[in-house]
Order: sequence, then structure tokens, then C-alpha cells
Amino acid sequence: MNSINLLLLCPMNTYLESELSNRFILHRFWTIPNKPQFISHHGASIRAVVGNASAGADAALIEALPKLEIVASFSVGVDKIDLGKCREKGIRVTNTPDVLTDDVADLAIGLMIAVLRRIPACDRYVRGGGWRQGDFQLTTKFSGKKVGILGLGRIGLAIAKRAEAFRCPISYYSRTKKYDSKYTYYPSVVELASNSDILVVACALTEETRHIINCEVIDALGPKGVLINIGRGPHIDEAELVSALVEGRLGGAGLDVFENEPHVPEELFKLDNVVLLPHIGSGTVETRKEMADLVLGNLEAHFLGKPLLTPLV
Repeated sequence: MNSINLLLLCPMNTYLESELSNRFILHRFWTIPNKPQFISHHGASIRAVVGNASAGADAALIEALPKLEIVASFSVGVDKIDLGKCREKGIRVTNTPDVLTDDVADLAIGLMIAVLRRIPACDRYVRGGGWRQGDFQLTTKFSGKKVGILGLGRIGLAIAKRAEAFRCPISYYSRTKKYDSKYTYYPSVVELASNSDILVVACALTEETRHIINCEVIDALGPKGVLINIGRGPHIDEAELVSALVEGRLGGAGLDVFENEPHVPEELFKLDNVVLLPHIGSGTVETRKEMADLVLGNLEAHFLGKPLLTPLV
């Protein structure tokens, strides 16, 4: 595989980058000052692209790489890849499911507790000397809260199982009712929000789920409700979310993803009922190594003519 040209779209994992460099002729796209010129001169030699949740192969890039055979995503989400165009041209697509499920589900539970118990605010209170002036305000219990999950896939199920350990009743919304599930199903997101104390966004981002969390859903969740997003930023109408939090129409939010990353609405910075994370859902040493190995395994399988490990297209 040392003779195969591979385009790495953005900085990712140092281990992955090193291994790709050892196995392929690696082109680091973000370091190339004149990208159109590079594509013009080298596009016909690129046979593989590696991207992630923020950088994928859109239709324009795919058209510019006539020898492209495979797009391997260093993420579960593939909304940055034009899957239709890949199918049309016979380009294989892989992602990294399963290996990051535990980390993302763990983080979702952590966000629920952090928002309800005001853990970041408590930390600032101690560091700022506030405790010497008096006790911190009372917070809200997590155990027993009604948890609604939008998207009962691998990650949604893992969140549900963890929340059950806290005696939380679980309900969900998905495109179709899962008849093998013991959890309560609601046929709309608004109904799910109306019957939840905590609403967790854990579905894939598609055109149908873009801004699926809108003003109506937020108002249904209400001034005591908490919204958790470990899915994708565009799942939420961010302007509506900011307004609801500032106006007190929503009780709190725990957000690992945003609409225009890495840009976060500054109105959220001063709100103690909001916990903000820099898209770290799968961001542990252990999981990123497993994800990298899965990307490498898929590339190796493709170029050796073996079955892909995690094929999407």
C-alpha cells in the first residue's frame, strides 16, 4: 500500500496520522496553501480519503478525485460525506461505530449530572472563594428523573441502560417504534419532550433531523427541563435554544456539539445552568486508538480485496 496516495482532510489523531504516513503516500490537505492547484495536479492520483465528523468528502471533492475508491471516516457521523454521490460512483464509505458508544454514553450521563447538580458552577464557587462566604445554593436531583431519548440506536440504548441504574424511567422517539424495546415510545418529539425531565439528542444528523429540536420542542420540555446534545450541533435550532435559556423557558442544557463549531454563542458563557464541552464525546485515549485502528483496518481490507470491517456504502 506504500504506493497508494491518500488524502487526510484535517488534523485528527497523531497515532492515526503516523500510521497512515507509514502505510500510504500521505497528503495532509490542511497544510496545502493552494488547494485548487493541488487538486488539479494530484487529484487523479488520490485513491483514498480520510475525514471525520467535521471534514468529509462532498460532491465537489468527489468529482475532483476521479480515481477515488474509498472514504474512511474517523467518526460515526458521516453527514459531511455525500453518500449519494459515493453510491453513484461506486466509492466505498466506512465509519467507526460501536467503539465510541461507551464514551459518548458515559459523557451523556455526566452532562445530565453536571447540569442538574451544577458541578462546573460549584467548582468555580470554591475556586473563587465563594464557599468562605456561605454554602452553595441547592441543586436538583438526577436519580429518578424521566429521561427521553431521541434516537434509540447504539448510543441511545447505551445511555438508556446507564440511566436505568439511576432509576430513571426511559422513553424514546425514533422514526419507527421498536417493538422489541421495553421503553415507552412516543410518536413525536414534542410528545417525548412533554413527558421528559431530560431530553437527550442521540440520533444521526440527516435533512429530516436538522433542527429537529425547535421552539415547539423546547417549550414542551419547559422551564424545569434539561436538554442534552451529544449528537450533532445542527440537530438543535441554536438561536431558539439560546433564547429559551436566556429567557428561562428551558431549565438547562448540556452541550457537547454546536451548529458552527468551534464557535459557541457567547450568550451561553454566563449561564450557570448550561454546561459546554468542546465536542469530546469520543475523546479518550483508549477510544481514539480503537477508532484509528478501525480506519486503518478498513483501508487495509479495501486495498487487499478483503471485506470491509464497517461498511456504510
